[in-house]
Amino acid sequence: MARSPSDPRETAPEPQARRRRATVMDRGERRRSILDAALAEFAVHGFAGTRLDDVARRAGVAKGTLYLYFSDKEALFRGLVQETLTPVLADAGGMVALFPGTTRELLDLLIELLAQRVLETPAQALVRLMIAEGPRFPELAAYYHREVVVRGLALIRAIVARGIARGEIDSDIPARFPQLVIAPAIVAVVWNSMFGAFDPLDVRQFLAAHRDMILRGLGWRET
Repeated sequence: MARSPSDPRETAPEPQARRRRATVMDRGERRRSILDAALAEFAVHGFAGTRLDDVARRAGVAKGTLYLYFSDKEALFRGLVQETLTPVLADAGGMVALFPGTTRELLDLLIELLAQRVLETPAQALVRLMIAEGPRFPELAAYYHREVVVRGLALIRAIVARGIARGEIDSDIPARFPQLVIAPAIVAVVWNSMFGAFDPLDVRQFLAAHRDMILRGLGWRET
């Protein structure tokens, strides 16, 4: 006899399929917990001082389990960049490509994105790590430069080109030296890591003040 469409044997997921989905979910959650633990250890001990034993212990997994996901500390660092910073850059790129408003409004959105997802979150530990230990680990610095810095500078150049095309600014200085635009974000990370406990810097207001100063210097015109 043919089964009806409402037959539970037709619609209920097979046990094997359910187990497969649960396994995929468990792997994703376990990988995320390992990355969270690695970020916490890097924030406290730096790259050189972090031990994989401590990462595994903080993540609540066996060290052997950690190796199923990441071969070494460098792989953990790369995984953190891919999980925390790369998506921010991708979202920012989408904003630049599609945003219909003024360059000033676009910069406001990007400041909020950067503050919410990097500068005011544990992810800013990756920036501190590069500042403190990049010279000691050139392979990490090269990876960070390729995956984060190069893409961030290209993003700034795209914003400048957009502003010039719209007639809002008349200088290409930030396109030639995009480091001038991103520098306050680095200063905010350094300041709050050193003095934040007793003299915290308001990241959003600091970046907004720099935005105004930069735009005035570029001959800002409301269109």
